[in-house]
Amino acid sequence: MMKLKIFICLLAPVVCSSQNKEILYNFTPLPQSLLTNPGADVKYKWFFGVPLLSGISANVGSTGINAYNLFANDGVNFTTKVKKVIATTNRNDYVTANQQLELFSAGFGLGGPENRSYVSFGMYQELDSFIYIPTDLAILGFYGNKDYIGKTFNLGDLSVKAELLSVFHVGFNKPINEKLTLGVRGKIYSSIFNATSTRNSGSFYTVQGKDLIYDQAIQSNLELNTSGAAKYLDEDYDGDLGSDLVEDVKQKALLGGNLGLGLDIGLTYYPQKNIQVTASLVDIGYIKHTQEVESFTFKGHYDFKGVITDFNADGTPDNAYQDFKDAIPLDTLYTPYKTQRPLKFYSSYQYSFEEVRQMECDCETDEDSWYRSAVGAQFFAMSTPRAPMVALTAYYRRRFFNGLQMKATYTLDSYSYKNVGLGLYTKVGIVNFYALADNLLGYTDLAKANALSFQIGFNIISGGSNR
Repeated sequence: MMKLKIFICLLAPVVCSSQNKEILYNFTPLPQSLLTNPGADVKYKWFFGVPLLSGISANVGSTGINAYNLFANDGVNFTTKVKKVIATTNRNDYVTANQQLELFSAGFGLGGPENRSYVSFGMYQELDSFIYIPTDLAILGFYGNKDYIGKTFNLGDLSVKAELLSVFHVGFNKPINEKLTLGVRGKIYSSIFNATSTRNSGSFYTVQGKDLIYDQAIQSNLELNTSGAAKYLDEDYDGDLGSDLVEDVKQKALLGGNLGLGLDIGLTYYPQKNIQVTASLVDIGYIKHTQEVESFTFKGHYDFKGVITDFNADGTPDNAYQDFKDAIPLDTLYTPYKTQRPLKFYSSYQYSFEEVRQMECDCETDEDSWYRSAVGAQFFAMSTPRAPMVALTAYYRRRFFNGLQMKATYTLDSYSYKNVGLGLYTKVGIVNFYALADNLLGYTDLAKANALSFQIGFNIISGGSNR
């Protein structure tokens, strides 16, 4: 299936690197925190991000496997390493990646200091990919079924999705009273390329009957949906791949792709002045794929009785291989389909201490007091094609002086139990630079790390929040 390989190649160059932004969430000195909670308690007068440099992030993670398992220079045969990985992983292990590039962003306050609302807007490019490790298919492909007579292989282990898209967004943030702030953000998605194969099912099994005759049955319900890449999948395509891709990305990123709508909602609540509770839902949305749609299916049922256990054109007698292809054909469909964006839920509880009172007018903030330190806990959950991905974070925040703040985190998730992260916010005049990175211990040996992420950026900010 050469054209499916071509489609994979279209997405592969963009995958330079999970989606939990535990350091950014509720780190309110940064305007980008509004992308994780539109109801964050922010105090900016106005801001704008330096185009293409305000938000650069990448996040990659895997469970059950890392690069060292396969590529360590330890004298062990690569085939042996693959066998070990197959033996130690299961169908719920996964590899995931997320990359974002903020193209532009800005925001400004409305109203006076005592009743200020905020409008923020911008555009970013995003790459999402999520692949479950297809354990049964790996066993079948690597070992065959000879040593697995009586085992039922689950074809539903195959679950993968990948998408390159751009997002236009506008948010509104409103303090309802001194204790409660609400926020909402509307989004328009423009999908550039998409590949989704997450609703697969089926089985393959072999049992030994009488007189060394094998009974085999295949029940297949496999489907791969793609959009935005039809011309590249055409076997007669002879264009310039590089230049065509550049033009396609430009056109589709500016609302020329498959479109969808999304919504973020969030809140911040203060039961007491120094106790804060937040929550948000991000990417409540969908994309309708109608342009350049191609779907590939393997659907059907086939039974075979014989002495040969492998289906191939060279070794199967009595035209059984052709019968198999007739019973479970490869079909190409052009039907529109819909995908849901990965829904993310954030929440936090924060206790602040070391209060500092404003003694004289400070043009940097409208607050009459703030806290130098805070400790808290965060919860994160994200929808996946199977079980939700969850994480729990403990953190400490510290404001050293006007232009330097930090947030240190410790996160428990499916990737690691030793995820230590650090975020630094600096501001000189109105120029802000920030850097966030988690799994810092993994940087001592990148090959053994199960997850890595970072985010850096430059903003121009007038005013700010110390909360």
